[in-house]
Amino acid sequence: MGADGHIRGRTVQDEQDTKELLRRCARDVMDVAEGIREVSTRTSTALFAPALTASARRRPRTALAARWALLRALTNKDGLGGSAIRAPKGMGQVLGVAGEVLGRESLAALVAVTSLRLRIAAVLFDHPEFERDPGMRRLMAAVTADRDLEAVRALRALFRDQGAQRALSGLAPLMAELLAVRALLDEDPKNDEPGRPPAAGRGPSADPVYGISAAHLAGQDRGEGAAEAVDLCDQERQTVATEGSLLGFLRNIEVVSANGRILVQNVRGPDGVVRYVVQAPGTAPGRPRNDSPQDFAGAWRNLFLTDSPHTRSILLALADHGIPRGADLALIGHGEGGVALMNLAQDEEFCRAYRVTHVIAVGAPLDDKRPADPRTWVARITNQHDIVPVLAGRDAGSASDPHPNRYEVDYTGPTHEFPLCHMLREYIEHLRTVIPEARKNVDEALAPYRGPVVRTQAYRLKDRAHPPEGYPFLTVPTTPLPTTTGPVDVPVRYYDSSAAHLCFAVDAVAARGLLPDATWMVPSRLGRRALALLSLYEHRCSTIGPYAEIALSVLVDDLWRPRPYDIAADLLRRVDLRRTGRYILSLAVSSEEARVVSQQIWGQPAVRMAAEADLMSRDLGVTAPGLGLAVKGRLGRGLRCPEADWILYGRHGESTVRTLVRAHGRLRLHTGTGVRLHLDIAAAEPMAGQLRRLGIDAARPLFALSCPQFVFHRSAGAVLPR
Repeated sequence: MGADGHIRGRTVQDEQDTKELLRRCARDVMDVAEGIREVSTRTSTALFAPALTASARRRPRTALAARWALLRALTNKDGLGGSAIRAPKGMGQVLGVAGEVLGRESLAALVAVTSLRLRIAAVLFDHPEFERDPGMRRLMAAVTADRDLEAVRALRALFRDQGAQRALSGLAPLMAELLAVRALLDEDPKNDEPGRPPAAGRGPSADPVYGISAAHLAGQDRGEGAAEAVDLCDQERQTVATEGSLLGFLRNIEVVSANGRILVQNVRGPDGVVRYVVQAPGTAPGRPRNDSPQDFAGAWRNLFLTDSPHTRSILLALADHGIPRGADLALIGHGEGGVALMNLAQDEEFCRAYRVTHVIAVGAPLDDKRPADPRTWVARITNQHDIVPVLAGRDAGSASDPHPNRYEVDYTGPTHEFPLCHMLREYIEHLRTVIPEARKNVDEALAPYRGPVVRTQAYRLKDRAHPPEGYPFLTVPTTPLPTTTGPVDVPVRYYDSSAAHLCFAVDAVAARGLLPDATWMVPSRLGRRALALLSLYEHRCSTIGPYAEIALSVLVDDLWRPRPYDIAADLLRRVDLRRTGRYILSLAVSSEEARVVSQQIWGQPAVRMAAEADLMSRDLGVTAPGLGLAVKGRLGRGLRCPEADWILYGRHGESTVRTLVRAHGRLRLHTGTGVRLHLDIAAAEPMAGQLRRLGIDAARPLFALSCPQFVFHRSAGAVLPR
């Protein structure tokens, strides 16, 4: 047994020696590639030097021969290669592109690819399954041989046979090398620059597949950053750790990983000193979002730039937390959160304000990032099958040496499938069962933070500070008015509503018969007819709650000096100067608060009923079983109309109540031929009776007005002495 153990030990040591030898060879070969590249640059400079160009005019025979020799050295396949010309523009650039298109890779690129192949061989010592898998062998052979079509076919076959997640996670240990090989060997010389940093074991400066500028991609993440203190729910408060430890902090990160939050905790150490721990989760799931910096665009920006909305919002959260200047700070993050916190640790001004003692990142790409304070202890824990750490350009088989004053654990966990292997709960389980020694070492380093938590505060991070809801249209001064259900702020604001108004030409005498018994209130006429409106509303968000609304109204003239056709002239006036308006004959709402406000503040005869409304498309659907009423149909194509401000009239005792309504939305005019009103035989009064008296129950709308989404506010009703 002892001999067998000794033999196995020697075998393991031999493998380690072989891997280290391959990596050293990869570094040496990469140095040669860089040297050849410098020679190509100097040769290109000499070829297109102004002095040699001028000499060619004076002594064409010798000068042209010299330029021809330089050109052959740069373009010949036995020389520096067809794409070795490094002239910034003009004919030199054209020749370089032509060499790439003709398939003559530069000698520097070929030597760099040799270095990458040595690194791939080193990685294969840790992952022999790649050599046994025919799909992986086919893919690696196609990529390193620059056979694009074959590489695409191999990748498709790999995804089809093993599933996308398994194939992607299998590529993780070789991702940087394969992408760099692809960039160096493709036909686009612009991709050589993105391919060189990964080939040299440095972090990429641009996308290694397409050569897209990192600054361009990072520019998609905009905003000045903002932070808002928020409370944890009861279940979260029970889950958050009350004692400082690595696993406790990581579990805290998992608790706040939703909704773009971070956690800041005050921990009293064994020496009685209060220290602070910032805990940041990784990228939020889903598409890029404007409300949170923890998205893909933010992750990409954090990878290349130290300043971002993410880091700025964390700074605002720390300022709000009241951390004293010079206090000890530990930064612990997962994925993108770890990168953002490391970016803060790189900021000299931040390190002058606080003493950053620890940065601990789990599943995060940190390779080329160094803290501004050399005393900061940095720990990095990664699963070799996790793709996210590979984004920094160095993987388990990289030729780069780790930076000093770092503790790095790069392990092969039992979870290989992505994104499962990147999830924080998997890392927590692996620290507990697979790499307990790493957990123990990090906890020892965190000894000053091993104590009771004396304060916990969560902060929601945002890309930008948001204005008040409804700004600027709905940011108006308000006044509370008493009602039987409690005070109500007026004007009442509606933040998200839909509406459809069905306009009917009705008999003027019938309309007059439904108005109050007063000689001064008469319906507005268009010829011999009056106009009645059946208005349908879906209020999804308002200051008196969500509710549906169905209103029947008649257009009326000026209460004091009615004039023929005054309604047409009134539309040209500002809404607060209008004399005409809509008198509400009957109103049905689906909430008690809306009924009380309508009756007591606006003087409208409201009743409560159950209703469902869908008015956000051209297909209208409103049902009110309590009223025995339904509206269904499809609106025709519409024309854009001006804003739909209006005046509403109601009655309160012996007085008329005038309410001003200001709206902002896209109002459209439609023909009403496709919409039908359905009224049950036993429909409820008074609305059903009024509809029948006006003849609306059997008529088609003259036209319809719709606004699928708009905002508006209704003022308090002004009592008029009539």
